[in-house]
Amino acid sequence: MNQIKNLSLIGICMAFVVIALGAWTRLVDAGLGCPDWPGCYGFVFWPNDEVEIAIAESRFPTYPYDINKAIPEQVHRLFAAALGFIAILLVFLSSEKTNNKSIQRWTIFLLILICCQGLFGYLTVSLKLLPIIVTTHLFGGFATLMLLYFIYLKSRNFEIFNQINISNLKVIASIAFGVLIFQIFLGVWTSTNYASLACADFPTCQGSYMPEMDFKNGFNLNQEVGPNYLYGLLDNPARVAIHYSHRVSALLLTLIFLILMSRLWFSDAAPLASTLGILLLTQITLGIINVVYVLPLYVAIAHNLVAALLLLATFTINYLAWKK
Repeated sequence: MNQIKNLSLIGICMAFVVIALGAWTRLVDAGLGCPDWPGCYGFVFWPNDEVEIAIAESRFPTYPYDINKAIPEQVHRLFAAALGFIAILLVFLSSEKTNNKSIQRWTIFLLILICCQGLFGYLTVSLKLLPIIVTTHLFGGFATLMLLYFIYLKSRNFEIFNQINISNLKVIASIAFGVLIFQIFLGVWTSTNYASLACADFPTCQGSYMPEMDFKNGFNLNQEVGPNYLYGLLDNPARVAIHYSHRVSALLLTLIFLILMSRLWFSDAAPLASTLGILLLTQITLGIINVVYVLPLYVAIAHNLVAALLLLATFTINYLAWKK
């Protein structure tokens, strides 16, 4: 069981790296840095000298080679493949080292999920960054992280968790978790449709609290497969609708989290309340900085990672609230 615990912890760290690399790839517009999959212009790594670059461009003449975009794309893929190897080891260890059927089932599900992630990685490239595919792929990354964390919790007995009784918070904890999932979706949809800078001011949006918005096209999940979705195809009102929805949802999330934190505080679970509060304040601050300073790369990556930490923190609260 210790081996499963240690390996799942390594997997959690690796999943954070993969999420960060995915954000890096997206933010530097390198989603099509390698126009094929799983290789890069037909190479295992990226072309790195004049001969390889000439071969690469002859293979894909409509995709001029840019090493600054190829590296983020292929590094992300390689780390994702390493995460898949960890999942395979977890399946093996759970079947050989433990009789815990629950852990065995969850490790198999993890491996299936990562295989699906590989499929969506292929579709992301083959369908030229179709937003619904990219959004599903990014959601799969968060789900992979959460599942690794769940396996870690099940393989280790935390004494402090046994001392916390918050079973009376099932409803508010579940609502907070659901709203957070929705907020993450809006954040991912904002990113995949290149709407992060649709509102370049704060707290107003384009100088107004009610700018022109096109929700019908902004939240059309059935876009036709186009030639290329790099830099997005939506007009400005549609992008504003996405961005503005993400901001409004953040206000709702903050209100619900404040209620949850107050309930945690008075249920003798102050450390959980404090952790949630710190993460929430950090995330709000990063979001504002992203707008005011025009999406600084490392701040935007941090915004993704803190969202992942918020997800794990909220999952922990639900895990404790619903434990038998």
